[in-house]
Amino acid sequence: MHTCQMIANRQTFFGRGSLRQLLPLLSNDPQPTLLFCGRSFLNGAAWDALKTELEPQFIGHEIVSHEASPAEIDAWVARWRGQVKRVVAIGGGSVLDAAKAFAALSQHPLNTLRYLEKVGDTTVSGETLPLIAVPTTAGTGSEVTQNAVVTDKAEIKVKASLRHANFVPQVAILDPDLLRGAPAHVLACCAIDAFTHLFEAYLSSKGNLFSRQTALSGMRAFISAWPYLDRQDEQGNLAREQMMLASWKGGLSLSMAGLGVIHGIAGELGAIKDYHHGEVCGRLLFPFLQLLNETENLQQQTLMAELATALFPGFTLPPARMLAEWLKDKAITPFWHDAQPLSEEEASWILARSNSKNSLVTYSTEQQRFMLEQTCHIQ
Repeated sequence: MHTCQMIANRQTFFGRGSLRQLLPLLSNDPQPTLLFCGRSFLNGAAWDALKTELEPQFIGHEIVSHEASPAEIDAWVARWRGQVKRVVAIGGGSVLDAAKAFAALSQHPLNTLRYLEKVGDTTVSGETLPLIAVPTTAGTGSEVTQNAVVTDKAEIKVKASLRHANFVPQVAILDPDLLRGAPAHVLACCAIDAFTHLFEAYLSSKGNLFSRQTALSGMRAFISAWPYLDRQDEQGNLAREQMMLASWKGGLSLSMAGLGVIHGIAGELGAIKDYHHGEVCGRLLFPFLQLLNETENLQQQTLMAELATALFPGFTLPPARMLAEWLKDKAITPFWHDAQPLSEEEASWILARSNSKNSLVTYSTEQQRFMLEQTCHIQ
């Protein structure tokens, strides 16, 4: 039987308006603090409301506009090394991962690539600066994971992680009000990323009762939120709260049990294309559910039957089909339309590197190609 370990934040603040907890956290323990955020946050209402009090708590800020590259991380480290004692990250997964990478590598002597999984030759020591993570999207769960994803699309074409238990942010502030007003497409693509984390961890070969129950409770939260994410009424507020919870539990679940073939393909696609990671995962999910519908693996069949009973009491369709149809029927926007282009050469490059990760089944190149063909328009 597999054992699993949960490594979570030392402090987690949850609830609408909980961003206000940031000021006492900083002012009660004054230290040179660097802010990582997106430009949209600095231009938004949440920063506007707290700017007068919060801005003096920071020695500076760095804007993260996309998945950080090794060169960008090295530049931040060169600029701030020795000056910063604490890091705050407010943003989506790319912002949180960039801040986690900076916090760690500012305490390491070599450049980013030397420590990166897949390509590095040196193990991280675990040294890192304390980090307060404030997600503004409900998707990656990066605020509670031990890895920082780094992407180099230019030179070595790799999307990989810096990983250590110490890299889990010490503090997470989960304020669902930060999701208000986000475009429906962004809300849906981030949410379906959270779902694939939960779903793949649930079906993982490394899973056990503990990790699967965590994933299942996260999927319950997702199911209650998915149809109402963009509403501006009380039902919308409740949905955004539930999705924040689902995303956080997705981070916990993947940290315990790992991910599967969806991320085994999406990670390689993300090394060469700028497509939204959550959207790619959501698009890959539907052909994966087709494969799952025909599975002969008894453990997958059992787990899917248990999932359907838990999420869709009285379901009448086969579980994987039930899930696919419900997800499409209840989505706030049809994000799976208008497939993005991929050349035959790019598809071959991805499939030469993709894998099944911790799936219960090892998927053949043909099956992975089927998933990719259903996801992208291969030309």
